[in-house]
Amino acid sequence: MKAPFYESEFEFRNSNGLSMYQNLRKLAQKKWQRSRCFGGYWNESRSVQRRRKRGAFACCSYLPQEAPIVSATRVQCATSSSSMPTISNAEMPLADSLTAVKGSSAPLVQALKSAAQQAVSCFHFPGHNRGKAAPSSMSSLTGLGTFVHDLPELPELDDLFSPSGAILDAQRKASELFGSSRTWFLVNGTTCGIQASIMASCSPGKTLILPRNSHISAISGLVLSGAVPKYVMPEYNPEWDIPGAVTPLQVERAMKELERDGKTAAAVLLISPTYHGICSNVEEISKLCHSRGIPLIVDEAHGAHFGFHLGFPRTALEQGADLAVQSTHKVLSSLTQSSMLHSKGELVDADRVSRCLQMLQSSSPSYLLLASLDAARAQLSDNPEIFGRALDMSAEAKKHLSLIPGISVLGLSSFDSAFPAIDPLRITVGFSRLNISGYVADEIVSSEHHIVCELVGTRSQTFAVNLGTRKEDIQRLVLSMKHLSSDFYQANEGKTSLKSGVCAPLGTSSMQLTPRDAFFAKKRKVLIGESLGKICGELICPYPPGIPVLVPGEVITEDALSYLLDVRNMGAGISGAADDKLSSMLVCDF
Repeated sequence: MKAPFYESEFEFRNSNGLSMYQNLRKLAQKKWQRSRCFGGYWNESRSVQRRRKRGAFACCSYLPQEAPIVSATRVQCATSSSSMPTISNAEMPLADSLTAVKGSSAPLVQALKSAAQQAVSCFHFPGHNRGKAAPSSMSSLTGLGTFVHDLPELPELDDLFSPSGAILDAQRKASELFGSSRTWFLVNGTTCGIQASIMASCSPGKTLILPRNSHISAISGLVLSGAVPKYVMPEYNPEWDIPGAVTPLQVERAMKELERDGKTAAAVLLISPTYHGICSNVEEISKLCHSRGIPLIVDEAHGAHFGFHLGFPRTALEQGADLAVQSTHKVLSSLTQSSMLHSKGELVDADRVSRCLQMLQSSSPSYLLLASLDAARAQLSDNPEIFGRALDMSAEAKKHLSLIPGISVLGLSSFDSAFPAIDPLRITVGFSRLNISGYVADEIVSSEHHIVCELVGTRSQTFAVNLGTRKEDIQRLVLSMKHLSSDFYQANEGKTSLKSGVCAPLGTSSMQLTPRDAFFAKKRKVLIGESLGKICGELICPYPPGIPVLVPGEVITEDALSYLLDVRNMGAGISGAADDKLSSMLVCDF
């Protein structure tokens, strides 16, 4: 039977001898099988129904009521056999591809690979059409494989927001490995995971206890949720210009202060580990929270690798956290921007978390990012001793660095509080005794030794050891620090130490408006000198690490301005300010 399609006529031969109706019935019983001969999907799954409502099938101008479907093994064209490709032996028929996905150690990776191997005519997004129209400037950079596997929400690839196939399987495998009750894959980074966690646990007007050195994602979570912050000030080391973690005593004090005012925290947010690897006593803090029925959220962005070697600190979930958000791309091997959110226990409604994530994440998630999360999980599952070499190299590096004159290595002894652990893969080197800033050190280390560090501070550099670190990388790092020592140690010995960082910006600014009220308040621009004492209308922070010095709604203090101007002059980038030169600032006008 011939079915007219636009101006041509194509003959679709059915290899199994069944009628169109019989084939459709058969296909409908198999969730993942579909026919693309007319650019539409026969399976009416939730993702398909949503795509239909969005008009995704507008390109399908003619859908015959009764016509044979495309054979899974061959497509013939009645008008021009050369204009329609045939499936080669190397390409995988749909039924076989589904079999391959089942039982795969990386189900989403296999599903993506199988979908990309099918020889089909694509009348769906994205517009590069599986690489056929890929921009040459990009394909020459990444190769066509990136485009071939950049696929949309096809039925066999599942639906991120209503998973029932490959994504669900991949998330369940991740949940089992990371020890959670439920795991969500994130394509908008840990930022959206933190935001969703706050929104799911805090209603407007309720209080969230959190460290003042929280990431900007926590502040934006306050704006989105309408929650009111109750800040806890972490211990601060002025010699390093580095904040530490939060102690159980500080959290308990914040809880009791709220209780004296007749209030109860809706949730507590911790950062563990910090950017520099300092861990909080999550177990004790979780006990404090749970004794009051308060959920504990842990920003574990820098600790996704915890739990995969005896030399690592314990994970947040192991210590009783209710929600833990991890940047799988930081130390593990997924692609940048991909993260995971894990839940455990019943204090936070998992369905509410899902709804919040659907609001915050793209409705067109990248399957390359999603598959990379599945691949990173499989890499850990298949290699239980995978971090042994990285740990050995990091320990060796710290041993050699600590022997270099004028070079300090950050450790737990750098803080007065008894923090339980520090990430052994995070190496933070201090230059106080060299009397140089971290920015000066970074310029030399980068230009002369070709080393790129993770984080530059006013007095330090931080280096992240990971699975890809090589022995020669460690040797080059040690050599670069010896170079700095020989150039600056004796020359600056006995001189007055470089001005240390300022601790005050994280503690002296009082909150006059909630972050949400300040965000939506009318604002005006004033010169930086005129901003003193006014209410900040911007979220301003040196980046990285992305810790706000001024938060919308706080009074602008002299200490905060001095700190921002100092780090800017040292070479730090300023994020969040409308004027990144800091000659002016937005203030709330009400």
